[in-house]
Amino acid sequence: MKYVVTVNGKKFEVEVEKVGGAGKSLSRQPAERRETVVKSEPVVETKVAAPVEAAPAATSTTGGTTITSPMPGTILDVKVNVGDKVTFGQTLAILEAMKMENDIPATTDGEVAEIKVKKGDAVETDAVLIVLK
Repeated sequence: MKYVVTVNGKKFEVEVEKVGGAGKSLSRQPAERRETVVKSEPVVETKVAAPVEAAPAATSTTGGTTITSPMPGTILDVKVNVGDKVTFGQTLAILEAMKMENDIPATTDGEVAEIKVKKGDAVETDAVLIVLK
């Protein structure tokens, strides 16, 4: 769209056009020069957390691997029994913390040697939940 605009007694031919759907463009064309001004929509910056590698599996005093609580919470369910064979990443228990359900995975392949918690138990950070052998 072209317009004629008078500013301080000077007439300017102004052309307004939509640019890529993301902003507005304004061109001002006095006889001797042409300028273009583009106003973009506001940009919102976000930060993404860097991925964190899993901590190495802890070893219990009995020689097995301990599965510990990553945060304080309540045990909603224990998905394994003593003697069960488990694989790396398999969900062993579900911990509720801050109204969210968190899977507690096996940190290694093995066999369930001990289960130290039951449904409804409140646990603290680093509490031993399950021992694998």
